[in-house]
Amino acid sequence: MASSWWRWRRCCSWRPPARSPGSGSPGRAGLSGLRAATAAAAAARAQMSYFNLVKSLTSAFPNMYSISRFHHMTPAVCCCSKTRSGEKYTDPFNLGWRDLKGLYEDIRKELFISTTELKEMCEYYFDGKGKAFRPIIVVLMARACNIHHNNSRNVQASQRAIALIAEMIHTASLVHDDVIDDASSRRGKHTVNKIWGEKKAVLAGDLILSAASIALARIGNTAVVSILTQVIEDLVRGEFLQLGSKENENERFAHYLEKTFKKTASLIANSCKAVSVLGCPDPVVHEIAYQYGKNVGLAFQLIDDVLDFTSCSDRMGKPTSADLKLGLATGPVLFACQQFPEMNAMIMRRFSSPGDVDRARQYVLQNKNVLQSEKGA
Repeated sequence: MASSWWRWRRCCSWRPPARSPGSGSPGRAGLSGLRAATAAAAAARAQMSYFNLVKSLTSAFPNMYSISRFHHMTPAVCCCSKTRSGEKYTDPFNLGWRDLKGLYEDIRKELFISTTELKEMCEYYFDGKGKAFRPIIVVLMARACNIHHNNSRNVQASQRAIALIAEMIHTASLVHDDVIDDASSRRGKHTVNKIWGEKKAVLAGDLILSAASIALARIGNTAVVSILTQVIEDLVRGEFLQLGSKENENERFAHYLEKTFKKTASLIANSCKAVSVLGCPDPVVHEIAYQYGKNVGLAFQLIDDVLDFTSCSDRMGKPTSADLKLGLATGPVLFACQQFPEMNAMIMRRFSSPGDVDRARQYVLQNKNVLQSEKGA
């Protein structure tokens, strides 16, 4: 699937809407045309940055799709275990997991709660069955920065604490997201809100977040505290962005990428930056760590959005086509909309009319297949 999706993506070149060439100095209509052209150019740059992102990550990290062993466990996305040249790469989970032994046990210690029911709710997702993708990225970045700065191959206790905090913030956001989305399953089991109810689920998410904040304060580094509290603000702003949609087609992709950054990539980017601050005094390294986390976080979510159309519920651990049912137009939908303009009306009404979800899904899959056949020809 990875290579097929890559062929599909490569064919989806963005073309700004055609406009009539103007003559002479721009009047009122000319200024409107310039604004429209500027918006179109900005949207084109946003989508091209997406293309460059996925292309660079695919070439730089050819084994990236093998994270699906912990991600979705799908054979379709586990096929990229080596590059075209045959050179093998070490599984990053094997590299980082030794620094995360006892990860979930240590998180449960942070969630020491006397009330039995609340304790059970807060520990529900920390059962050792999560992907631990974010903690792995964090400890690998920590080790890279430490080696760069003083040739130390050890991860500091404070850096490991960032990995735990990142997983706690992420899980708290999942609990809250499931309430907002009225989700019924997560990681192959019932959600907290379906078992204990929405009100208690909100409180459980709040408590996990407060425990993460206490662990963060214990590190005692004000710069790191400032970096990671930005994540919480971004999560809220990202959720608000997700509640809306852009009428202007040229602004939708930029809106989608901004939402994706705030809801997913900000946590990884700022966690990587936090461990770089703890391990190396060089601001240049901090920025590199941030940008790496940002790009990996964006790519992770973009691939997840594709899997929502190409994988199955059993392998995903959650229902597929979930985004469409929530009224969300993700990357695959926005690309398909270029070939099937009738999807614009569905996007604006957030796929709320009978049959919208099924039709939109078919358009996306048809778009993928057509583009693949064109590429093959």
